[in-house]
Amino acid sequence: MDNAIYATLARQSGLMQEMQAVANNISNLSTSGFRREGVIFSEHVKALEGDESLSMAYAHGRNVSLVQGPLTQTGGSFDFAIEGEGFFLIETPQGNQLTRAGSFSANPEGELVTPDGHRLLDIGGAPVFAPFDAGPITLAPDGTLSAGATPLAQVGIYLPADPTGLIHTGGTRFTAEAGVTPAEGATLLQGFIEDSNVDPVAEIARMIEVQRAYEMGQTFLDREDERIRSVISTLSR
Repeated sequence: MDNAIYATLARQSGLMQEMQAVANNISNLSTSGFRREGVIFSEHVKALEGDESLSMAYAHGRNVSLVQGPLTQTGGSFDFAIEGEGFFLIETPQGNQLTRAGSFSANPEGELVTPDGHRLLDIGGAPVFAPFDAGPITLAPDGTLSAGATPLAQVGIYLPADPTGLIHTGGTRFTAEAGVTPAEGATLLQGFIEDSNVDPVAEIARMIEVQRAYEMGQTFLDREDERIRSVISTLSR
């Protein structure tokens, strides 16, 4: 197969992954705590005979945007939003994971959990408790959860030890391959949730750009196919 076809096919494959990422971003415009994703492309260049070279584009991963999303006031006692860098740490069957989605509720045991039932963890990695009979719950900017004047726990805010090792595991949850470290400088707000950080206008513009690039590649492949068929037909006469 011609080198140009190999290069174009690799490019088309990457563009398909980029289109899937854009479509996923758009479908999560209204998902609280969702982080925009984009595909990371790398270029591989191989030197050939003479002065020629072959360049191949390869999509080898996804980049997670950590840009702050807009905050919406809910007034909920267990709706928390992070202002600044960092993630909540939650306990899941797949291990501890990170999320920016801060809509929690108390389970029958008095533990704060996500809508999926995953427990919120404090700065020591233990579940956060808010007993039903504890009275009005307040959250301080540093994450200290109190019932009246009695501190109950301090909600943990964490960062991935390696920002490039953040893996989207589903919904608004992420796994940090290299582990997590406590975040500094972040502020917690009670009665707010963070919206998706996806910019719909930018995503639609990107979708059109990717679609046009894919169509150009497909046109090239169609023409190459016609050229090869013509050559074979001529040589077989």
